[in-house]
Amino acid sequence: MPELKPTPIIVFDVNETLLDITTLNPLFERIFGDAAALREWFAQLILYSQTMTLSGLYTPFGELAAGSLKMLASTQGKTIADTDLTELKQLMASMPAHADVAPALERLRDAGLRMVTLTNSASSPAPTALDLAGLSQFFERSFSVESVKKFKPAAQTYQWVADQMAVQPSELIMVACHLWDTIGAQAAGCKGALLTRPHNALLPAANVPQPNFMASHLADLAEQIIAQTSPAQ
Repeated sequence: MPELKPTPIIVFDVNETLLDITTLNPLFERIFGDAAALREWFAQLILYSQTMTLSGLYTPFGELAAGSLKMLASTQGKTIADTDLTELKQLMASMPAHADVAPALERLRDAGLRMVTLTNSASSPAPTALDLAGLSQFFERSFSVESVKKFKPAAQTYQWVADQMAVQPSELIMVACHLWDTIGAQAAGCKGALLTRPHNALLPAANVPQPNFMASHLADLAEQIIAQTSPAQ
């Protein structure tokens, strides 16, 4: 009989991949007069989280989020009040799921695939953002980079998940709508599944790892993964 391959574990990014960050738009519209400032803030947040890791430093993601908001405001002559920071924290902790998420997770679960999450955000007491979004039921475990104090896409974050799940990195499939996340996962030995939500796309450049799976809708991405990996198929 042919040797059975181990069933992979699907590792989901959380912010923007599962949860809809555009619900923060009203805050940025009010402060900056333009909801598009959300994208600049988020890009700065990711840039400086990665800068901290490359520099051997660590500050919790939520603190970097608040600092990035203040930094962006200072470049545009805006003032950030304590109430703005409180609102940012509350909004980030209660972002709803994208409409395509729950049906896709249910399909993956019914196909016999194991699922966990890996986020740059710090862990929080219940109810968590995943609890509030009605998604926690789908996941065996939820991991935060705070345990290794290195933000994605540092290789140590993916290896740590593999160690905690007692598998090899090659048995993990990282699902994210950020190419930098799938690149990091693939460089660490995992497979990458890119969800091309708006504002996310491939990077056409030499030596950039191409995702093993890619789709613009999570249901389609789930079907691709199931077709190649599910023990129930």
